Amino acid sequence: MEKELSDLGFKNTDGQWEATAPEMDVMPPQAEPNEAADKIEEYEERRGESNVLQARFSEVTHALEKIERGTYGTCEVSGEPIEEDRLEANPAARTCKLHI
Repeated sequence: MEKELSDLGFKNTDGQWEATAPEMDVMPPQAEPNEAADKIEEYEERRGESNVLQARFSEVTHALEKIERGTYGTCEVSGEPIEEDRLEANPAARTCKLHI
């Protein structure tokens, strides 16, 4: 996940990932009119992908911390074990099916 995030951007001083903007060279007057719009659209797509990956990365990091503490697989709401099929579908699940 970190590799995918680094392909889209960089980690800022707060430890959060930010998308990098495509090169926005000074556009000559004869440039394609849509070129700037395309670059802005590309940046927005990268930013969206980066946000989704950052959220998932945070979930996985949280699950790894729970493994270290010995609390992995326990519902954070009820304290009951999280169903095995739920953990197989989403290993970073924080709650059991009852509390989705």
